[in-house]
Order: sequence, then C-alpha cells, then structure tokens
Amino acid sequence: MLERRDTYSELYRDFRWQIPERFNIGTAVADRWAAEEPDRVAVIAGRLEGDAPQLTFGELAARSNALANAFKTFGIERGDRVALLLPQGFETIIAHVAIYKIGAIAVPLALLFGAEALEYRLNTAGVRAVVTNEAGAVRIAGIRDRLPKLERVISTEGASPGTEDFHKLLADNDRHFDAVDTGPDDPALMIFTSGTTGPPKGALHGHRVLLGHLPGVQFHHEFFPQPGDRIWTPADWAWAGGLLNILLPGLYFGVTVVASPAEKFDPEAALALAERFKVRNAFIPPTALRMLKSVENIRKRFDLSFRTVASGGESLGRETYEWGEAELGLTINEFYGQTECNIVLSSCAALGISRAGAIGLPVPGHRVAVIDGEGKPVKTGETGQIAVARPDPVMFLEYWQNPEATEKKFIGDWMTTGDQGVVDEDGYVHFFGRDDDVITSAGYRIGPGEIEDCLIGHPAVSLAAAVGKPDPLRTEIVKAYVVLKEGRQPSDALAAEIRDWVKTRLSAHEYPREIEFVDSMPLTTTGKVIRRIFRDRARDEAKAG
Repeated sequence: MLERRDTYSELYRDFRWQIPERFNIGTAVADRWAAEEPDRVAVIAGRLEGDAPQLTFGELAARSNALANAFKTFGIERGDRVALLLPQGFETIIAHVAIYKIGAIAVPLALLFGAEALEYRLNTAGVRAVVTNEAGAVRIAGIRDRLPKLERVISTEGASPGTEDFHKLLADNDRHFDAVDTGPDDPALMIFTSGTTGPPKGALHGHRVLLGHLPGVQFHHEFFPQPGDRIWTPADWAWAGGLLNILLPGLYFGVTVVASPAEKFDPEAALALAERFKVRNAFIPPTALRMLKSVENIRKRFDLSFRTVASGGESLGRETYEWGEAELGLTINEFYGQTECNIVLSSCAALGISRAGAIGLPVPGHRVAVIDGEGKPVKTGETGQIAVARPDPVMFLEYWQNPEATEKKFIGDWMTTGDQGVVDEDGYVHFFGRDDDVITSAGYRIGPGEIEDCLIGHPAVSLAAAVGKPDPLRTEIVKAYVVLKEGRQPSDALAAEIRDWVKTRLSAHEYPREIEFVDSMPLTTTGKVIRRIFRDRARDEAKAG
C-alpha cells in the first residue's frame, strides 16, 4: 500500500487509501496466500530448544475453515462475539481467522486477567463462546455461573467438564468454508481499552482496521516487506500492538510471524529467540527495550539479524533511543497510536524521519494535530492534546454499547486521545504524557516521560515511574519510584545521587524531590508502567501526613 518515495513529503503527498468495497480480514490473511502458495510458512513456533513447528498458509486456511464450520454448528453467527483467551500460538491465529470468516466479532483477552477483569469484559461484550487453554478454562469455570450469555468454552488442551476439545473440532469438521461476505465497515474486532480513565471500554473495529494499519507498519519497518523479512513481537497478541502491528499485517503481506508464548518478558530469552529465528523486524515496547539494556555485550554475544526495530505504546525516550543506536546498531523507529486509532504518528529512519525524544511525523494517510480544548491546532511549542481527524480507516467504529463515551471522544471531527503533546518547529510530535499523568508543580506542567527517561540513564537504575504527590506549597512534587539494577542496594546516598543526576540534566523544577526504591514495577498486559498505582499510593501518603 505504501509506495516508496525518496522523501517524506513526496510519500505523504502521493499516498492514497485503497479500501475495497468488500473485505474480510480472515480471507485476506489466510485464503489469499493459501490459494497462491499453500506451503508458504505463516507462523513458526518460537521455541528455544528442539523442533520449531510451522503452520503454513494452506493449513491456516483449512483449519480455520474447520473451526468456522464448528462455530456454525454451535449457532454462532454474524455479529456474535467470540473471545480468545490464549497466548501467542497457532490456535490463536486459527481462531481469529475462523471468527472473521463467519462474520463474528473477535474479542481478544489477556491471559494475565484475573477473574473480575474477565467477568467484566465477557459480560460487557455479551460473549457467546470462548477459545482458551486449560488455565483459562479453569479461570472461566470459577465465574461461569456469572456469565449468563456464555454458551461454549473451547479448550486447546483437550476437553474437560464444560469444555469442547479444540483439536477434535478441527478434525471432525469440513475443511471447506465460504466466508461471509463482509464490507470494510462491518464489525470484526473488539479490543478493550486499558481503563486508565473510567472502566475499560470495548473499542469496536471494522474489517478495515487491518488495512488502516498497513501504511504505518510499512513506514516504521522501512517499506516492509523486503526480501527475507521475518517479524516478531514479545507483546501479547491480545493487545492491539501484538495483533494489529505484527500478527495480522505480517500475514497479510505473506511474511512469516514468529510466535513466542512466554507470559513474562525475559531479555536473554528474547535475544536468543531473535537470533535463532533470524528475526528481521521486531516491535518491542519501550519497557521491554529498557529491560534489554541490562544485557551486556549484546552484539558480541548474539548474532542478530534485525533490519528494523519499532517501538510504541509509551514514550521511548532519548536514553533508550541512543542505546539502540549504540548497542543494536540501528535506529529504533518510534510510533504512536492507541486502541481506538493506532499507528498514526511514526518515525522512519530510512527516510531520515527520526529524532531522539520525538514520536515522529503523521503517517501517510492520517491527519494528526495537537489541539486545544476547542479543537483548534495549537502553536508550535505549545502543549495540547494529540488528535486524529476523521474519517480514517484505522479509527474505531464506536465504543461497544456506549454512545455517550463515543461522542465524548470527539471534538468536532477530531478524535481526541487523552494524550498531551507538543509539535516542534519541524513538525515532529513530542509525547508529553496522558492527561491524568501530567504533574502540576509550582505552576509548571511536567510530563513524567522525560523524568523517567533521565532516571533510567543513571547507571544504577533499571526501571522508574514518576508521579505527582500532593503538596501544600507546590500543588504537587515529583516523586519517583525506582527499581535498581541487580547488585545495587538502596541507600539515602544513592537516592541523593539519583536526584542530583536528574536535577543537573533536566531542571530544578523537574527533579524528583522524593525517591522510593521498589522491588518491581507494575506493568499492564501491554507492557506499560501502571503509574496510577504509584499515583494513588503517593496521594494516600500525602493524606496520611
């Protein structure tokens, strides 16, 4: 979709959307390739030891057809919701494709969700069937009596009381299926927001959401696909970042996707996987990249094949950007988006579109601005809210059964993001922080990202979170929660050293006046630091005096 040009301005000027009148994600990522090259490898199991099983496009098409037929025998029809509670793996993509083919709506959910989180999402979406593994089936069994609309639980690890055997369904059903005729605006996918402001909302997307992602993926992976490309992410496929930035675009372009089902990110294992499977293109969230920094002598110890590494989901920061150049030998292409409207800003080092500390420029096909409360673009250097103009193929259709929240998401034709940003003199957008993360201290508005970036530049710091703590004199003071690198011990002297580190590198109003050492950093299922936990903790401390 993205035709190569010599300059960004030419690329942006010449881009045109190519959205067909009829489109189905399932047939686009499976059947199209199965018809042309059935033996082409779609997904490879990223195992560090032993054999690495492969799923071809021919097998993906046939197995998804069998599952689609099984769904039909269960009475699951167009518009019904089917949840997926699975790690990265063959069964996950087979289930996704089958759901799209029958015209149902896929609801991907993270295996890390607890019982309450699952119950809320399954009931809110009115899910009729769940495809999961044994661990997920056990969790659902504990809340089954509180899920009145749930009729079927399909387990990928064999039948048990109250569940169907996934693989038996594939074996027992016809491998031919005529996909439902769908248009680009027909609902296909519901991904729940993280719920940073209010309860999680189901962002409903049409089949066009995949097409809407393509120019962004091609941009930050520098005109993907190229010969020999092979794509991977440690991010959960239940998240928009894993599903729509890697899995579905990779298959759409016929590129082999490496699946790594590990629930926790292990830096050494991630590098070993990238080496073994000759990963050429990776999406690695900023927190995971910061964890990679703990691995010494990467290029001496690992024979990596990276052509491109992209990062998004939270601010990458100058320190990690420069580390990537020094230790990975490439420029990490940062991008920006959210569940409702993803990959709308991006970098592309191949075109010279890259700047430390900045997200990038608008991806071709998207109109993005930093606006004020009335929907007017702010001046260069002024803080405002990042917003995306509609219509846009990558934009969500609505929040599921929540028209009021959908309406509040827009100011005129601008879809607001809840993220504060600044545009510099060259048009680059710099992420400042979410509305509820911005710290107000002595009249200054402070974004936590820059402070956290500076903190992790200290040789003793592994991870960090910065929040505002209520203060009677300054409104708020900056408080930092810090995870130290292995072998470093907390002390008052180290806390003072870290404070001075930030104070001399940023400014006197931005340094953390309080530092608390913690053993671990709370992360969302998408790898973002959950600042809210620390923010609430700091507020409780302030109330207690």
